[in-house]
Amino acid sequence: MKKTKSKTLYTKAQSLIPGGVNSPVRAFKSVNSTPLFISKASGSKIWDVDGNKFIDYVMSWGPLILGHSHPEVISAVKGILKNGTSYGAPTEIEVKMAELINKMMPTVELVRMVNSGTEATMSAIRLARAYTGRKKIIKFEGCYHGHADSFLVKAGSGATTLGIPSSPGVPDEIASLTLNARYNDVKSVEKLIEENKNEIACIIVEPVAGNMGVVPPKDGFLEKLRQICDRENILLVFDEVITGFRLAPGGAQEYFGVKADLTTLGKIIGGGFPVGAYGGRKEIMELVAPSGPVYQAGTLSGNPIAMTAGYTTLKILYENRKTFYKRLESKARTLAESFKKIANKNGVKVQINQIGSMLTVFFNDGEVYDYDSALRSDTRKFARFFNLMLENGIYLPPSQFEAMFLSSAHTDEDIEKTIDAFEKVILKL
Repeated sequence: MKKTKSKTLYTKAQSLIPGGVNSPVRAFKSVNSTPLFISKASGSKIWDVDGNKFIDYVMSWGPLILGHSHPEVISAVKGILKNGTSYGAPTEIEVKMAELINKMMPTVELVRMVNSGTEATMSAIRLARAYTGRKKIIKFEGCYHGHADSFLVKAGSGATTLGIPSSPGVPDEIASLTLNARYNDVKSVEKLIEENKNEIACIIVEPVAGNMGVVPPKDGFLEKLRQICDRENILLVFDEVITGFRLAPGGAQEYFGVKADLTTLGKIIGGGFPVGAYGGRKEIMELVAPSGPVYQAGTLSGNPIAMTAGYTTLKILYENRKTFYKRLESKARTLAESFKKIANKNGVKVQINQIGSMLTVFFNDGEVYDYDSALRSDTRKFARFFNLMLENGIYLPPSQFEAMFLSSAHTDEDIEKTIDAFEKVILKL
């Protein structure tokens, strides 16, 4: 596999961009390699600048549930693009988008569009504090909710990949308002609430953790969080930036049957363009300006191109909801079960967490159910695994602590090739 042009570009980028990349995990540091620079993509495939072709399981980190360059999405974007790129004024597509989100996820009675998942979670926390009149929040170790100051305390994803549990530049005064519980551990939540009685504004959680690798909730975990919040007058915030419209038409809330007070969204609702959103119960959302006093604004919020791409994507998902998600989950399950069988046959210890169209291969002796158990994974072995899979034409997330994403563009042939590559690679581990 040639990497000549990618290496040249990376060398130049390092003199112009911090670390040579615009998002840390892209640097391939945790897999002891240098990043590929991508030139184009179509369906389930991507090509780098050196002409190497790969089956892609990153899918832009989750947004591309229909695959790269989906014809209907591209056509819709071209159609709106000829009318302009941004107006700084309301458009019809924003209204249609909000209506469709509400139809698919009824707990989102009112929704505000923003430009990123970080913006969405940051705004949701501000709103929760305003609504409850309380300052403190509870999050979970290893869950990543973007890079706002309140969340960079034992954050997951890139922070875990780079071995940075928190970030310089976050004032102690802000960090002290964020309390960390253990994911899948209700007792740790109860303890924090008891120690901070009537001070907790909200509990924010990834209903399926996707930023310490894929870690599903244990039976009853989300339901118990809902009960605790109802009892203590705390808002329950589901960060569905990843799971929203990926696990089911109504996201994790439909999949698990648990309702959130506020929900943050992103990724899929932009169809590959920068986007975020937060929404929830009408009485809470009406506090957002200009309806209420909680200020939040954005020059490009509700951008017509992003809204068009997102609306087209959601419309396809909604219209095909009876079969789409079952087919997608079936492909992911085939991968997971095949990987397990091959690893076991060859004496390689792995834990494979899979739910819906998300999965992670953990090189771990035991079950992965929270942040600490995820950290026991063999990251050196994962790095070897990643690079060997890449040499066999399979592009995986370059971190042990990220999720693989499938799309409807992944064919049975793609799945077979990936399983074959896995078997070749496992023999070398």
